[in-house]
This record gives sequence, C-alpha cells and structure tokens, in this order.
Amino acid sequence: MMTAVMKNEFGEGQTATAIDWRKLPPDRARKGVVAIGNFDGVHRGHAALIGEAKELARTTGGPVTVLSFDPHPLQLLDPARFQPPLSTPEDRAASLPDVGADAVVMLKTDAELLNLEPADFFQRILIERFQARGLVEGFNFRFGRGRAGSVDLLREMCSNAKIPLRVVEPFKLDGMIVSSSKVRDALLAGDVRAAATLMNRPYRVRGRVIEGAKRGRTIGFPTANLGDVRTLLPSQGVYAVRAWVGANAWPAAANIGPNPTFGEDARKIEIHLIDYSGDLYGQVLAVDFIERLRETIKFNGVTELVEQMNRDVARARELMIHKPA
Repeated sequence: MMTAVMKNEFGEGQTATAIDWRKLPPDRARKGVVAIGNFDGVHRGHAALIGEAKELARTTGGPVTVLSFDPHPLQLLDPARFQPPLSTPEDRAASLPDVGADAVVMLKTDAELLNLEPADFFQRILIERFQARGLVEGFNFRFGRGRAGSVDLLREMCSNAKIPLRVVEPFKLDGMIVSSSKVRDALLAGDVRAAATLMNRPYRVRGRVIEGAKRGRTIGFPTANLGDVRTLLPSQGVYAVRAWVGANAWPAAANIGPNPTFGEDARKIEIHLIDYSGDLYGQVLAVDFIERLRETIKFNGVTELVEQMNRDVARARELMIHKPA
C-alpha cells in the first residue's frame, strides 16, 4: 500500500511505495481532482498546476491527488535516453504536499500499464479506480500507449464522462517558462541559484556516506564522500551547501568532480561539514545547494589548496549565516 507524506526538515520518514495500477488506490486519494505527471523536481510550474487543481476541488469536492509513476516510463521504454532525475520518488512524495497536494500516489510502471490505449487508461484508472471528479493537466500532456492521447482527446473523454478538465498553460517567471528541463539546464551549468529560483527552494541531492581516500582529514578538512546518489548532480565545481544530518542542518562546502591536485580523475561528491565532528559513515545525508563558489582547479601543492579551502569554507559559512535553514 502506498504510504507517503509525513515530513520533517530532513525529508526523512516518508516513503513512496508504488502500488499496482490494477488495485484501488487509498480512499483518501479517490473521488477528487487528479493531476497526472512525473512532477520531476516539483518546481514552480508544478505548484501552479496543483494550485489550479485546488481551485477546481473547491467546486467538485474531494482531495487533490497527484498521480505519478515509478519507475519513470522512459526507463522501460527507452533506457538509453533516460537521464538522472531531479528528485527521487520519496522527495516528490515529500514536496508535493508542500505545494497543495492532498494525496500522492505512485503507480508501479509495467509493460501492461504502458500498453493501455488512451481510452482504457482513462476508463480503467481515472474513472474506475480513482473515481475522478475532475482533471487538471498541462497544455502538452500526453497519455496512453505511445503517448497517443492528447489534451484534445482528454477534453472529449472528460466531456463524455461529465467531469471538468482544466488545461494549464506554461507557468512563466520573468518571462521564462519554468520547466524541469530549465532546472536541469541550470544545474548542468552550475547555476544552482537559478535552479533554486525555478524550484522555489534549493536543489537537493541525497546520498549515503561511503569511505574515501581519507586525505581531507590529514589537511584539516575531513569530508563525507557521498555514494548511491540517484539524482542529477550539478556541474563540477565547489559549492556552498547546507548538509542535513538527521534533522540538523550544517553549513558545508561541497566539491563535485576530481581532485586534480592529487592526480585523481574520478568524479566524486565530497562534503566538508563546517565545525562538525562525528562519524558519518553509512549515514544518509541530504545536501542543499546554495551557491557555486568556483571551478575545480589544480593547485601547485597542498599549501595552496589549503589556503583556497579556507577561503571556500569562510564564504560558505558567511552564506549560511545570511540564509538560515
């Protein structure tokens, strides 16, 4: 059964277990307004769409339910084209209620679900299982086998079923359309501040602390090396970040990329938690990206590297003072 959506500051405690699409969703997710999509990154455009669903639900009654999929359909249909997502299912389940969703349901993606014709998807899932009283979708929404279902077809089906459909135009911020692709582009350019503006919160990655070379502690900057990161990493460089250890936030500096000063080419993500002492091995850290400080460069020895790291840490600390959690 899908359980989701109790949240603490760290974002832990919620799960987003996908349910079999053939089964009934939980009662709290039925007889309301449904919005379907991947909602990757849960950005301002998604918030605007869910806001429209809230408006419609005031008329129709019932909850606002976000219907999403796990795994992403592209992972099954064309895995070579699938890119690391901006958010995990757990993070989406945690973030969507913050922008107005009353229930979040993940359907387990399988071949039979992907082969449903648009009419079957509409009838068997939206009408029979979710008993939808209304739908809200983006202007470019597609559904059903081969993405054959268009918004025009959905409008016709909703009319025949006598349930309202609202189609939401692209959300713009300072004249620019907000989309998951725009967030991705900003992160790949290292512009985490722009990504945060589009998402209305800092971009977050999550990973488990694994053993590294342990070189940082020998030069006064112990680092937590993150493994098992399932989401997109910003471009390589040094960043001011906020690291969450449980429900506690620490100012930190992060390096994404190699360690050229020591002749290492492997791309890693290393986090130095400022003023933290303790064993983090095996723990899961959430890391919020606040600002890019500089590129990753090769220094002329350890002394020069340490001098720059002191400047990085001082700047990261200053940024966190002016941007509390």
